[in-house]
Amino acid sequence: MAKQNDAGVYKLKNGNWAYRYVLMVNGVRKEVRKAKDEFGAPFKTKREAIKARQAAIDSVQNSRRPKPTVRKTVQEVYQEYCVNGRNDRAYTTKRKQDSLWKNHLCARFGERYIDGISAAEVVDYLTELYCSRGLSYRYVEGFLKMFYLIFGQAYSRNYLDGKTYNKLCKNKDTKIHMPKLKIDDDLEIVAFSKEQLAILDDYFHDTNAETAYLLGRYCGLRINECFGLKWDHVDLEAGTITIDRQMQYQESLIKLVPLKTRNARRTIYMCDKLKAYFQELAQQRSKDEVTFADLREQKQRFIDDVDGSKISSTELMNCLPNGTIQTVNSFKYPTREIKSKFGIDFKYHYLRHTYGTMMAEQNTPTHLLCNQMGHGNIQVTQRYYLALTRTGIDVLKNNLNQL
Repeated sequence: MAKQNDAGVYKLKNGNWAYRYVLMVNGVRKEVRKAKDEFGAPFKTKREAIKARQAAIDSVQNSRRPKPTVRKTVQEVYQEYCVNGRNDRAYTTKRKQDSLWKNHLCARFGERYIDGISAAEVVDYLTELYCSRGLSYRYVEGFLKMFYLIFGQAYSRNYLDGKTYNKLCKNKDTKIHMPKLKIDDDLEIVAFSKEQLAILDDYFHDTNAETAYLLGRYCGLRINECFGLKWDHVDLEAGTITIDRQMQYQESLIKLVPLKTRNARRTIYMCDKLKAYFQELAQQRSKDEVTFADLREQKQRFIDDVDGSKISSTELMNCLPNGTIQTVNSFKYPTREIKSKFGIDFKYHYLRHTYGTMMAEQNTPTHLLCNQMGHGNIQVTQRYYLALTRTGIDVLKNNLNQL
């Protein structure tokens, strides 16, 4: 848990808390001390004092900001952000933002002045999307992030005053937020049971998709990371895999691009079973380079690597013996067939869920699993330790019977 910034906060003799800070007024140093909030109530906890101090400092800083002199529409703010504010954003992030803007937000809010939109209006819109139009909770969360982005851009460019921005995005009592989650919506982790894994192991064995399946099953890779994996990033001697790029479609072209977050860059350790599989696969690859030399020369496809150079599809781990490239679309058919044949709702990402859940069940230290899965926030990893699985329920029942 992150340590709170408690500078300037102190405890009083009566057990309550207070804060102090220093500001300059007309060149004169002035110290401010407070032991009560704006309503006259004392700060009962350290946390209350910390938050009140930060709010007071923000208020002073906002009062010194020049007041907005130009009114801008939401569309003008978004267009300015697109030109000047997102050059460092990932390609997929830009596409998602543009999709939400063009298909939804532009028509509804584009011509509105940014300083004329209330938090209640935004919350009503999010509720409409989720409850009336039936969009998924996760999808609607994308809209919430867009509003925070646009209001933040307006504030940073001085098109929105500090008081209004705080109401919209900072104050926990007034800021925009998601509607209440429906009781039937399930945002829980989906993990395959041992029986289902046995079926899936048998289904993918000796198929073109086996390598990708095993990478999801035993390493918990995201699908784009899996298909962006190159042979020279697999160290069979050390038993490690380096993840530093992913495969994406950009403007209908297949490319290898950087990972979205810094934490996604990681070194993964292989289990003995996966290591043995890749050793055998490497030997077979060497034979295929001779057996299918002419065919590989004809079938190979050259794609852009992260540095802009061209690489052959034969350098990728997920490549057919004849040189044909495999992509994220390679799992569309297996997904449909597994559902129709076995009644299993299969998604490649569920292999990642299963990997995380099984590692958590074996009491893998949280920080290690966080690293192996490439999570940016350890709280995301902790969800795997809370997920209920059949194995976990069996252990729970066994413990109950010991009472």
